[in-house]
Amino acid sequence: MSKKISLIIPCYNEEEAIPIFYEEMKKVMEKMPHQEFELIFIDDGSKDNTLKIIRDYSKEDKRVRYISFSKNYGKEAGMFAGLNAVTGDYAAILDVDLQDPPEKIIEMYEILEKEDYDCVALYTDSHKDYNLIRRSLTNTWYKLIDKISDSKQMPGARDFRLMKRKMVDAILSLKEYNRYTKGIYGYIGFKTKWISYQAPKRSAGTSKFNLRKLIKYAVEGVASSSTTPLIMSAYVGMFFCLVSFLAIIFIILKTIIWGDPATGWPSMACIIIFVGGIQLFFLGIIGLYLSKIYLEVKQRPVYIIKETEKEQ
Repeated sequence: MSKKISLIIPCYNEEEAIPIFYEEMKKVMEKMPHQEFELIFIDDGSKDNTLKIIRDYSKEDKRVRYISFSKNYGKEAGMFAGLNAVTGDYAAILDVDLQDPPEKIIEMYEILEKEDYDCVALYTDSHKDYNLIRRSLTNTWYKLIDKISDSKQMPGARDFRLMKRKMVDAILSLKEYNRYTKGIYGYIGFKTKWISYQAPKRSAGTSKFNLRKLIKYAVEGVASSSTTPLIMSAYVGMFFCLVSFLAIIFIILKTIIWGDPATGWPSMACIIIFVGGIQLFFLGIIGLYLSKIYLEVKQRPVYIIKETEKEQ
């Protein structure tokens, strides 16, 4: 029985990579003649010719669909929009730069058809576009998020995965505004088979994720999938209360026994500054969670669509 596979391809200023990806994807579709495909490109407010190229492909190839945002909303919004738009029995998310090799879809599809899994996902411990510092920070972050979050995540997990329709529906049932898709995968469960691979270099263009954006993404991921920082702030507060109580007892005994010479102002100033810094740090954490609540309460849409292939 023929099955339909929907592919979600988020794009932001990828005019160089899209033609290369499309040609590679055509080879994959030729190798799977009994399956129906739809390619859903998500133009995330690109400023180059990304939309024009996608629009042209859509006119030539009815398998190509697209959604163009009114501005740049980020990859999380792009993936959510794509999942909302899929009509297939299976759905996959993959990058347009070929770091998620399209030919892997063949293997992933065969696994889902023959084995008892709901999803096949890729992970890598070797990324050719990452330098030593970025690899170290990425590995450390995955270990941290795995320990503090209830949603377990595979170190080196990619967004590239092929899912059955029931898993897509489960993801869409979570309507939160602050979306962290990798955390959502862990939350909804489902049986996943992991495949290891080496991520190749980009086919064209440059990565849109600089260090600042990666750090922001990591912070958003922690805040969206774990309340551990809030709990930790309470424990640290109790610890400093205990230390302060013991220090008061020590000062009283010291004054009674040895008197109270006016010394130690530099160390006292350092302690005050340190404790004040700790307080401001955890106030920032609380503020981050409050901002998440604020955005959820406003109930704004995750993205706004400017144009689709249906409007041509």
